[in-house]
Amino acid sequence: MDTILTFFSSNIQMIYILLFTVILGFEIISKVPTVLHTPLMSGANAISGIVIIGAIILMRQAHSDDYFTLSLGAIGVVLGMINVIGGFAVTDRMLEMFKKKKK
Repeated sequence: MDTILTFFSSNIQMIYILLFTVILGFEIISKVPTVLHTPLMSGANAISGIVIIGAIILMRQAHSDDYFTLSLGAIGVVLGMINVIGGFAVTDRMLEMFKKKKK
């Protein structure tokens, strides 16, 4: 528990920046018109791919007894993959709406 408190106290600025970007991102995305959701989803897929690669690199560089770093990397990979798969599903579904239907 003491190591967690030390981590938070030494990285408090990064935690504030993370919280600020989450709130800012939510506000920006909620104001986007419906027409632009598909291009934004493609961008989010690219960003999630970068997150997945970063999480894999984090896990490879961690020591085998550093469970905190390994679990953060695993969570990053899982959440990134959920976002990528969901993004591709939503993008595919929205692109199906623009195809002409066969008679």
